[in-house]
Amino acid sequence: MSRIIDVSQPVGPATAVWPGDQPCRVDWTMRRDAGASVNVAALTMSAHTGTHVDGPYHVDDGGARPAALALEAFIGPAVLIDARGRDRIEADALDGVEVNDGVRVLFRTVESAEPAAFPEWFAALSPDLARVLAARRVPLVGTDAPSVDPFDSKTLDAHRVLGGGGVAILENLVLADVEPGRYTLIALPLRLTDADSSPVRAVLIED
Repeated sequence: MSRIIDVSQPVGPATAVWPGDQPCRVDWTMRRDAGASVNVAALTMSAHTGTHVDGPYHVDDGGARPAALALEAFIGPAVLIDARGRDRIEADALDGVEVNDGVRVLFRTVESAEPAAFPEWFAALSPDLARVLAARRVPLVGTDAPSVDPFDSKTLDAHRVLGGGGVAILENLVLADVEPGRYTLIALPLRLTDADSSPVRAVLIED
């Protein structure tokens, strides 16, 4: 059996969130040690906690909610590209890599993953790169950064270009120990009817 690599952030109260967003909180509505027959947890957290899909409604009031997303984008061939050392990921990051219709593109930007600490800086995608990926009909773009746009962006150009081109967005991956190359990606969003985005359990399967 091919090796399955978990590329999801662990989710719990220690998981870092975007500054000002809802931290993850775990409460217990039933506990066996309090006399109940089962343990039942209740979660309060942002839809952007840990590894997550940014749904179209995140930046577009007319965009689809997670329950309406086509699942085909989140399962299939993927290529992991090493983009470490870049201030911003430009279109030349694709040089020498076969990227076309049907191949999901993932970017590793950091040396190590620290899910309990929000990064002071991260490499975002340039709008030009977003346009190239949309033009090549890439189903999904993923990054180990918390956003495909810069931290201080108000226009969210990469989000809008990718979303407008039908490219799904996957953020906060854990790719520090994964070698560049070809994989199969599985990263299904929850069937949330009212949210803008959704946490996922993302895995790569070695081809």
